[in-house]
Amino acid sequence: MDLSWIKCDGAQWCQLSNVNLAHSHFDGLEGIYIIWHGQPNPAVVYVGQGNIRDRLTQHRQNPAILAYQNQGLYVTWAGVEAQYRDGIERFLADLWRPKVGEQHPSAVSSITVNSPWQ
Repeated sequence: MDLSWIKCDGAQWCQLSNVNLAHSHFDGLEGIYIIWHGQPNPAVVYVGQGNIRDRLTQHRQNPAILAYQNQGLYVTWAGVEAQYRDGIERFLADLWRPKVGEQHPSAVSSITVNSPWQ
């Protein structure tokens, strides 16, 4: 499945702390998201799904995620229909092995998607 991963203004990756979650773009937006940190060794911090605005609001206050803030926290997301989310989350979690969050859907088949970094 080919997802349209979102970047912020200027085609730059969005910083988790600066994304304007009040923007109408997020009204009713449901899907998949990835939070990662930058240098010196970039890595995926969290993979999740659901209401993007609500979930990112929660993650901005999560100490386990914020522990990586000094390395730069970034986020991207893609709108995805509910019936595909568990399989996509499973695939992304298996692929990237996020540093935070160990509860990913396990009783579903993975659905292969494109990486945001392709």
